Amino acid sequence: MSTGVVIDVVEVLRAIDGTVAVAESLTGGLVTARIVDVPGASEVLMGGVVAYAPDAKSNVLGVDQGLIERVGTVHADVAAAMATGVAELMGADWGIATTGNAGPEPSEGKPVGRVHIGVAGPSGVVTEELNLPGGRLEIREQTVDAVLSLLVARLGEESTDDRR
Repeated sequence: MSTGVVIDVVEVLRAIDGTVAVAESLTGGLVTARIVDVPGASEVLMGGVVAYAPDAKSNVLGVDQGLIERVGTVHADVAAAMATGVAELMGADWGIATTGNAGPEPSEGKPVGRVHIGVAGPSGVVTEELNLPGGRLEIREQTVDAVLSLLVARLGEESTDDRR
């Protein structure tokens, strides 16, 4: 895990007086834990939700049950809904989400390593599909890096947009 990117998340959010909330499925709390490891995290982290089961995604984060029935839980639209839902639930400026298959077997017709991450912010939601190598731990760790990197990129884009 690259510690630089998580430090960047906390520092940038502190600098803009921003907040973040985390919705996690396959990462099971790792994203939230990485953020909490950074001094000053209490100023920016509103909280995290581990919504591993489909019903938790719907009941807690507001992901449309019909969407999950149509596409499964490993999908860009689910990651987007999770990110938006956790930001709304926690009253955060930013929401980030992870959903995917860390293995050891294909699930919902999705291969091991297929992951979707989402970042919801003031200007909308972006998602990325990842196809990651390795076992469960490696896939989960790579997902943490990817979602935090995507958040840093979005924070940078937002601050550039604000200066125009």
